[in-house]
Amino acid sequence: MSQSSTPGPQKKPSGQPPQVPQQQVRTAPQGKKPAGQTQGPKKVAPAAPAGTKPTAGSNAPKGKKNTKGLVRPAPKAKVRRAKLVLAKIDLWSVLKISFLLSVAFGVVTVVAGVVLWTVMDLTGIFDEVNALIGTILGTEGGGQTIQELVSLSQVASVSTIIAVVNVVLITLLSILAALIYNISASLVGGVGVTLTDD
Repeated sequence: MSQSSTPGPQKKPSGQPPQVPQQQVRTAPQGKKPAGQTQGPKKVAPAAPAGTKPTAGSNAPKGKKNTKGLVRPAPKAKVRRAKLVLAKIDLWSVLKISFLLSVAFGVVTVVAGVVLWTVMDLTGIFDEVNALIGTILGTEGGGQTIQELVSLSQVASVSTIIAVVNVVLITLLSILAALIYNISASLVGGVGVTLTDD
């Protein structure tokens, strides 16, 4: 009998990959991915090395400033107020203050009188007044002058007397006013005073 001419399946040598028919391989067009193919793994940002601290503005939300670490201003001190009532005045303190002030006023009175007389004499005011009085009375050059009637010593003496009287009067009137105030304050209340430390 004749043997069949159809050859049997040939054995491929071991170690070679199987060949894929060219008809089954389809190349995908440029810019498009083949169907069924998933995207590759996403890129992950490298982690920060150990020991480093994040920056101040990296994790802070937008629109908010990082006020951590800033020095807070000191709170504004409130103005303290105290309402007091002047219920009584010490008479002895009023006596001392009024006496010293009246003595100072008396010294000013004496000095002012002497200075005024000296200025009027040096500027020739007394001479003009003497000439005017002599013309009116008809005794030019024969009558007494103002310097003779009101001399510097007389002005100083009169000013001193007025100063002493003022010292006594001012001191007594001040004590009397303080006494009247104490009596009225005991009846209707004293004068209200508001004190602040501003």
